[in-house]
Amino acid sequence: MIINMKRLLLLTLLLVTTAGLAVHAQDPANFPPDDQTVVIDSTNLPIVWIDVDGVTIQREDYVSARMKIIHNGQGQLNYGDTIAHPGQHIDYEGYIALRYRGNSSYSLSDKKPYQFRTLSKPLEDGVEMDKKKVSILGMGKDNKWAMLAPYSDRSMIRDLLGFEVARPWMEYTPQGRLCEVYLDGIYYGIFVMCEVVSKGKYRLNLDDPGEEGDALTGGYLMEVGAPEGPVYVSKYRPVDNNGYSYNDSTSFIYFQYQSPDYEDMTPAQIAYIHSAIDEMESLYASSKFRDPVVGYRRLVDVQSFMDYQLTMEVCHNMDAYRLSGKFYKRRDSVDTRFKMVVWDMNLAFGNCRHNQGYMTNTWVYRLNPYLHKRGDHLIPFWWYRMNIDKVYVADRKARWAQWREANLQYDRFMATVDSLANEVTCCGAEARNTQAWPRWGTWLWPNYFVANSYEEEITFMKEWITERIAWMDAQLGYTPPAPTYEPGDVNGDGQINISDVNELINIILNGTYTPEEYERSDYNGDKEVNISDVMELINYILNTI
Repeated sequence: MIINMKRLLLLTLLLVTTAGLAVHAQDPANFPPDDQTVVIDSTNLPIVWIDVDGVTIQREDYVSARMKIIHNGQGQLNYGDTIAHPGQHIDYEGYIALRYRGNSSYSLSDKKPYQFRTLSKPLEDGVEMDKKKVSILGMGKDNKWAMLAPYSDRSMIRDLLGFEVARPWMEYTPQGRLCEVYLDGIYYGIFVMCEVVSKGKYRLNLDDPGEEGDALTGGYLMEVGAPEGPVYVSKYRPVDNNGYSYNDSTSFIYFQYQSPDYEDMTPAQIAYIHSAIDEMESLYASSKFRDPVVGYRRLVDVQSFMDYQLTMEVCHNMDAYRLSGKFYKRRDSVDTRFKMVVWDMNLAFGNCRHNQGYMTNTWVYRLNPYLHKRGDHLIPFWWYRMNIDKVYVADRKARWAQWREANLQYDRFMATVDSLANEVTCCGAEARNTQAWPRWGTWLWPNYFVANSYEEEITFMKEWITERIAWMDAQLGYTPPAPTYEPGDVNGDGQINISDVNELINIILNGTYTPEEYERSDYNGDKEVNISDVMELINYILNTI
């Protein structure tokens, strides 16, 4: 009996220290997963422990918490049992202020996303946060972070994939890292530790706006969004695909204040950003809007808007332009023009069944007639005006060709998908997440495709991407260069080895082959595919081993 009691005490100690923080009775208001018994042995993903000491997490107000992150580095395993595996690298350990975040990602998901601030001391009621800028998982120092909670996005990589589409082209694109999370000692699954679009040295490097002169003109971060909280209402109505305005009582465009927060802005600053938006929109509305000097180009960074559009269209993000449509402005002495930044793509890449989100052969920027019929939020008229500007359209086609010959080369883009998916699956993280949240084969809002496994989800997404890129190629007049095949690489995997010999023998025995297979199989170049090609290919392989 004494021995059993000792073992019980030891087991309790192990459970507490394995979590890195204390284990508490889970408040059901903190939305625990279905299975609360999941334990991490080892994982390739960073392990994040959050301790709120049993307090109910709020949606609007922050609660005090502690966070500990173990990350032993790229290619290294991270272990949940910190006693059996001492000396692991602690990426961050300290206080945070924590709350829930998101709209539909909060209200329509069982697995809730979080926003947090890193602090130098615990959060106290009535006391201003003592914020502390830190680097988390190799991302630049800041004190404002998010943990996205992929739930209806069963791939768990759509946001990260969308970021990688935009990253080579846009001035700033958020970074994110897949991780596994414990809350008060209970495993909550796979999350994305993510930078948020905010002002900061390693994010949008915007000056604080002043009260007059050049200082008053920047910097500001605004967002096209829903009429929630303080908003500024556009003086210009959204339009249909013929340019006619919707003048009913519900068709308005709303601008939300992101940075500075509305309550932190002075009357002069509020008046200035309103007037700057009015002037920018008036240039779009002008009969001379196409003019390179007095038209919209005077106050709009066209390349930034174009790259935003291409990103959103590749992803076919049905929330694009109208929700989370973030744009910003620096001081006039730095740049007089507005620019865009991408965010919120968890419903993209065919994940959404409403608002044509699942389709591969439509433009999102032309969605207003469909949205208006549904009574949904509409897209600002800017996008219609730019896309009837022949110069913009020609430049957009040329830009698409650049993208397709860089990170959107088909094989390269699919390798990015595979790399992200491999992070999710290679060391059991997906299996643990599924154990905690068993949802395969069950419809989740707003899924179009209901997968029965992770492999099915990734296959669907890759097929969707293939169709989407092909459609955009046709619309934008881009013809991918004809593939070239190295003789001897019979199976087309980029290597010449014994598997190519086996494939070549099968081709000869079957007596049929495609033109592509013929080009790869005629190793000796005599315009025939026969045993002599096999012999010379074997000889080449033996001499290169």
